[in-house]
Amino acid sequence: MTHAHSTDVLIAGAGPVGLSAAAELRRRGVSCRIVDRLPARLPYAKAVGIQPRTMEIWDRMGLVRTVLEAAVPMRGQLIHVNGSEVAQIELALPREVPYGFAALPQYETERILEEYVAGLDTRVERGTRLLSFTQDADGVTALLSSDAGDDEEVRCRFLIGCDGAHSTVRKGLGLSFEGGAFAEEYMLADVVADWDLPHGYGVRASHIGDGGSTDDLLVCIPLPGAGRYRMSMLVPPGLSAKTDGGAEVAHGLEGGRVPELADIQAVVDRLAPRSATLSGMRWASVFRISHRIVDRYGEGRVFVAGDAAHIHPPTGAQGMNTGIQDACNLAWKIALVVHGEAGSALLSSYDAERRPVGEEVVGRTVRHATRGIENDADDMETLMLREAQLLVGYRDGPLATAPYGPHDAPQPGDRAPDCAGLTTPVATYPLRLLDVLRGLTGHVLLLYGEKSADAGVVDAGGLHTITVVGRDAPPDTPAYRDAAGEFARLYRPDGPTGFIVRPDGHLGARFPLAGTSEAVSGYSAALSGPVR
Repeated sequence: MTHAHSTDVLIAGAGPVGLSAAAELRRRGVSCRIVDRLPARLPYAKAVGIQPRTMEIWDRMGLVRTVLEAAVPMRGQLIHVNGSEVAQIELALPREVPYGFAALPQYETERILEEYVAGLDTRVERGTRLLSFTQDADGVTALLSSDAGDDEEVRCRFLIGCDGAHSTVRKGLGLSFEGGAFAEEYMLADVVADWDLPHGYGVRASHIGDGGSTDDLLVCIPLPGAGRYRMSMLVPPGLSAKTDGGAEVAHGLEGGRVPELADIQAVVDRLAPRSATLSGMRWASVFRISHRIVDRYGEGRVFVAGDAAHIHPPTGAQGMNTGIQDACNLAWKIALVVHGEAGSALLSSYDAERRPVGEEVVGRTVRHATRGIENDADDMETLMLREAQLLVGYRDGPLATAPYGPHDAPQPGDRAPDCAGLTTPVATYPLRLLDVLRGLTGHVLLLYGEKSADAGVVDAGGLHTITVVGRDAPPDTPAYRDAAGEFARLYRPDGPTGFIVRPDGHLGARFPLAGTSEAVSGYSAALSGPVR
């Protein structure tokens, strides 16, 4: 029996990934419900690193100003080994990148996203868990249970599992979750330190034993608030959850005995580059690092994202940011399908594009956790761009159209670079490309010519069209003028050139301007047809 759909999409899990999926769906006019088993947000600074690529996504959503007001900059890291400073890493990016690295406690990220979603008339249904689901050709039937003891059957078009490492959705799909866990245990704490370290710098202090291996470790990441840090460190033998006698230390954030402030202070006394008295501990826990990834990111009308799909070491703050980009990639595709603007085969491109990214992140963070980041870098600029997640691309993905122009120029599948110095005859200040794209939800057609006549009149196929002309075009040209030459430098157009920018900020197509109509119709047809 077929039931009427009560919502387009049901999202299980209201962490940063689930909330991002809800935000991207709702701002595209897709109805959704988002449920979470917890009665309230947890006040824990678990994931804290915000990558520049995530900031770009939030800028496109119109959310970034709120984040900038809450976050603190991450300017670098001080590395100490056996009591001596061995390196100071500066988190520097090319000048055209609009945002730097930042730190924001997960509970603040969730608050900001939840308030944004609430502004789109969608609220998290707390204390509600997904018990089970079945799917058929027309949709998904899910069984929900609330803390009040009420069960509800929900019919939806699609189900997204953003429900963490123990995902009910992943288990219900029968997906494998291959990987393992490191033997070491770590303590995690949110505390205040009264030292005089430079603002915006993290600390990695370690002790290398006679055998050449790390036998003591302290990592400190600055948080908003005077002197506040999230600190992680190896668990001393006396606190290990594997200890036979005494109370067992809690793994994660549930049950058992948790480390006390004195336990954290002892590690700081041994390893910190400056003496410090700790105070104001908000919470602490013990955990082990796992690394796993699913064999596929979905099946039929059901998908997984974030920790439900991949978990890995926290090195480089890649996890939450990767999950947010999972959500962004999937949401715009579901929206096109729900609105009848693309065929359902488009959804298979989610796995094809995002699972290779997940595999690369899991492999890289495992290497970095065991060998160190510096041993895995070709050069410092490439390392910084990769850690900032600005090199994630889909050139080999099923939606990438034929390349055009210089091979080392941005090609279909690559991130669409931001650029500064765009002017208009009316605005008295220059704009960035992100300023122009902010708030747009669909594909965007960028047309570039040295003068306005190069763009001509084209069939945009209903796409929002933005025309950019060269820096030598007259200042009163009714288009965005590349006054600083940044667009030409970064996009490297081969004469008059067109670009289709996907809703997630990646290039969908690049083509000579004379072939715009054919390129637009060909790309639109590819979205509606079988995915290669």
